[in-house]
Amino acid sequence: MSDPVSRTILLLDIERFSDRDDVEQAYLRRMLYDITDRALQSAGIDETRRLRADRGDSVMELIDANAPVTALLRALLSEVPAQLRAVNRMASRSAQIRLRGVVATGWVAVDERDGWVGSDLNHACRLLDADVLRAALRERADDFALCVSDALYAGVVRHDHPGIPADGFHRVTVPSKNGPLTAWLHGPLPAGAADTNHGERGEGDAPGGSGDRPAHPGSAPAERHGSRRSAAGDGSPAPDGPPTSGPAPAGDRGAPAPGPVLHVSGGSVSFGGGYVAGDQHGVSGGRVTGDVVMGGKHVATGGKQAATGGKHVVTGGKAEQGGKTEQEERP
Repeated sequence: MSDPVSRTILLLDIERFSDRDDVEQAYLRRMLYDITDRALQSAGIDETRRLRADRGDSVMELIDANAPVTALLRALLSEVPAQLRAVNRMASRSAQIRLRGVVATGWVAVDERDGWVGSDLNHACRLLDADVLRAALRERADDFALCVSDALYAGVVRHDHPGIPADGFHRVTVPSKNGPLTAWLHGPLPAGAADTNHGERGEGDAPGGSGDRPAHPGSAPAERHGSRRSAAGDGSPAPDGPPTSGPAPAGDRGAPAPGPVLHVSGGSVSFGGGYVAGDQHGVSGGRVTGDVVMGGKHVATGGKQAATGGKHVVTGGKAEQGGKTEQEERP
């Protein structure tokens, strides 16, 4: 066996190859080799700088490490899709060819039977068979889906070379019997892969965002509509609207919300030992701000409580009931 040599690994596989008959499979193999040769030639990689292995429905190329990887990636992102469109435009439905592709780098040795040996090659083959890559091709109108290894992304793709947009690749995790493999899928993620950790583009994104813009450190969800006082406690009114029932707006992670907001819809609530229920509403200790609706009655807080009926007791504030005002001493 030869000593391991650093190589660029290119794998291309035909989708649904086994669903075709013998005549169609022979035609698809011819198209596969023709497309591969054209792509490598356009990248300036001639036959003297590569080794080829035939795998029936796929082709494997070991490319000299000195050959330009950027030129190869540009050819795969532009030349291969263009060739597939041209071929499929003139082909019948049963002769349509669609390809999955993987580009990786690593150390590969060749044994005395011209067999290829290397863990990096094994990983590349597992990426080619990954469910996420198969699903990506199924869901695309294009006829090509490309995935690159983590090492190739770190060494080449992330530097955003001309014709190789780094933001067009998304990190995915591929399970394997030797543990999870990290790879980078070109183009949109398939359905069901949205909850995958996509690295720099996914961690810290704004909720519901596209992943292109991280959440602002001080951002919080918009407050619910309702007639209430400002959460800042300055007495300025907030926009009017129907009272709603729900939690207070969340503040920054690990920090309290900007101000207390309370909506009571039925049931009973206790404030600092006080009790609220039925037609009697008592508040002892603490402070309640904003407008509160309890059992169909309206209490406008912020130092003054107005009631349309029933009995309302406030400790440490003013209470208006039936048009009269009572002032109770603070204990």
